[in-house]
Amino acid sequence: MQGRFKREGTGSPQARQGRGEAAANPEPRGTTDRGSSPQRAHESGPTAAVQESSGTGPDRKGGGDGGAASKSGSGPGTRMALRNWRISTRLVSLLALPVVAATTLGALRIQTSLYDVDQLDNMKRLTEMTEQATELAAALQEERDRSAGPLVGTGNAKDDTVVAPREKTDQAFQAFKEATGDIDGSDKVMAGVQSTVLDITRQLTAIKDIRERAYENPAYVSQSVNSYNQLIESLLSLSQDMAQATSNSDMIQSTRALAAFSTAKEYASIQRAIISAGLARKGGPELSESDRLYAKTASESERASLNSFGQIYGEERAAELTKPLDGGIVNITSADKYRDRVLQNSDGITRENRSYMDWYDQDRTKIDEMSKIEATLLSQMEQQARELRSDAQQQAFLNGAVILLVLGISLVGAFVVARSMVRSLRRLQDTAQDVARKRLPELVKQMSEAEPHDVDTSVESVGVHSRDEIGRVAAAFDDVHREAVRLAGEQALLRGNVNAMFTNLSRRSQGLIQRQLSLISELESREADPDQLSSLFKLDHLATRMRRNGENLLVLAGEEPGRRWTRPVPLVDVLRAAASEVEQYERIELNSVPNTEVAGRVVNDLVHLLAELLENATSFSSPQTKVKVTGHALPDGRVLVEIHDTGIGLSPEDLSAINERLANPPTVDVSVSRRMGLFVVGRLSLRHGIRIQLRPSDSGGTTALVMLPVDVAQGGAQAAKGKPGSTNSGLPGGNGGPGAPKGGGGLAAALQRGGPGGAGPGAGTGAGSRLGALPPRGQVAGGAQRPALP
Repeated sequence: MQGRFKREGTGSPQARQGRGEAAANPEPRGTTDRGSSPQRAHESGPTAAVQESSGTGPDRKGGGDGGAASKSGSGPGTRMALRNWRISTRLVSLLALPVVAATTLGALRIQTSLYDVDQLDNMKRLTEMTEQATELAAALQEERDRSAGPLVGTGNAKDDTVVAPREKTDQAFQAFKEATGDIDGSDKVMAGVQSTVLDITRQLTAIKDIRERAYENPAYVSQSVNSYNQLIESLLSLSQDMAQATSNSDMIQSTRALAAFSTAKEYASIQRAIISAGLARKGGPELSESDRLYAKTASESERASLNSFGQIYGEERAAELTKPLDGGIVNITSADKYRDRVLQNSDGITRENRSYMDWYDQDRTKIDEMSKIEATLLSQMEQQARELRSDAQQQAFLNGAVILLVLGISLVGAFVVARSMVRSLRRLQDTAQDVARKRLPELVKQMSEAEPHDVDTSVESVGVHSRDEIGRVAAAFDDVHREAVRLAGEQALLRGNVNAMFTNLSRRSQGLIQRQLSLISELESREADPDQLSSLFKLDHLATRMRRNGENLLVLAGEEPGRRWTRPVPLVDVLRAAASEVEQYERIELNSVPNTEVAGRVVNDLVHLLAELLENATSFSSPQTKVKVTGHALPDGRVLVEIHDTGIGLSPEDLSAINERLANPPTVDVSVSRRMGLFVVGRLSLRHGIRIQLRPSDSGGTTALVMLPVDVAQGGAQAAKGKPGSTNSGLPGGNGGPGAPKGGGGLAAALQRGGPGGAGPGAGTGAGSRLGALPPRGQVAGGAQRPALP
């Protein structure tokens, strides 16, 4: 079946030519042939006017766009092209740049605020650590100063004034380790603090050695005092790390002020320790020259540190804070004067009789006041860190709220503007799609099913009446819609006229062909010369083919043939009648046809359908081969008819395309006229629920499978044995020549001659001679069961 479903009008002598035409003019797939206006007038499908008028046909989707692109020189472009953006997208894009810029700036501000929050969190932590370090430094100072007198005077390390301060120092050291034990070393700022804390901890572990050697040499007390001083200075260095951990100027000022005042306090404590040790000497009060100079340097450094504190903290604020130290308390004033007298001269400590306990108690007032001032500075720093952190958090929240507000206003504004523009466009789009997909096709369908003047062709407006460009586009679409409806009406009227012309021509031709067949039959009955009889048979066959072509016109026009049987007909007779309408009928071989009858209403259409399949099987296979026809009765009552040829076959793509057209016959157009058989077989099978499928044959060529449903294959009671066409005896026999005996096959002959209008089975004198000319073949009733079509 190469080139399956030939063009109508090609016969056996032109089989090879037909194959050449099929190869040279392959049928286009996926498109609809468009010709001139007269050609389009022959389109009979109900959506032809829709395709022409509204642009929803295949050409509009594929070829139409391509043609427009080729003419204009540029297509619609990619989806990302600016002209393909939606209006709402364009409006959002216009607002995107300023919004993104504002959002970026706000995000940077939020990031800065969050960074400040992190820094101030670190400051809060460092303030707590500095407070612990200050307490530890104060404990070391008290241990150094209180143990100086007892250790120099008696050397008793078990003295309560020595043991108690040391125990207090150990407790403060433990508290300091707990406060600094969970520092996050991954933070860049805290990593430096962690390094300082580890160094301090390492130094403090050597406190035991310092205690063992404390005040061993009374003439060189400054050595022990300096050992303690190194530990205390390392603790006070944490305040410097606090200054590096923040970029806030107020916090930096506070940390520097604290560091200056804590240093001044340390220098005051050094003086107390040196003088206490000198007063506790066993031989009487005495200070070595080195110790005196060491203490005098500490006194000068104390005044320098206090001056530095005043400059950093502010002269007025510092004066208010250090007021108790500037003569407000008698003990502090007396202690300072005594210190100056002692350190002024090398023998100054001996000029006044005073015990180290009296000196320590008097100078303790000053150290206690300095500790209070130090605690005040720490408290102010902690409060300041909390306030700054709170301000930074509020600033971050405010910036975030402003950004969200700007984004919200921008998005709402873009939405409102876009909605005002898009609403009309969307209504126009919805209306256009509704017209193209529903209203216009339904209107065309109504026009095809009824008289065009009986169908309401009024056009409903889109409903967009604005004066802008969108309103003008909507008005233009209303004009296009009205013009499409008008053209659809004209097309429907034109199709109706063409169909009526097809029907008229077919009916007239069939009437003449029927008279011609009757005349030929009469001549056949009177002719005795075999050569003349053979010529009459050929003329009879050509007339039969002409009648089938006329019936094809009726199928094109959507009409049903006038011939119709009222009684069931055996399937074997239907197959014989179909074979008798094929030019090369002698090549057709019937095998294993089941004893099944076909419903009378389907007989003529089934004969027509099978004749088309057999015609193509014989036309597109070698003349020396046979076309085999077999039938199989399935258990569910259906019957499968197989038509096998041994041609070169079809490609998988061609088979798929043909099977698709058989399952879903296309709209009548120019391409259908070129593949008349394909369209007719599809329409006839669809009319009676018959399924047809083409498959590659195992022996080469193509197999056509025709599945007859139950209501077609079981149209009447199965033929009883002994009736013509129901057993092997009913099949034609003889030599198969034109002059074969004319007995049997009367029903097939009646089918060929014109249906029930002529006679029933066996009617007509020479009716059987036409089918008797078929070559001899055998039949096995029933045959093996075959699977149904998938």
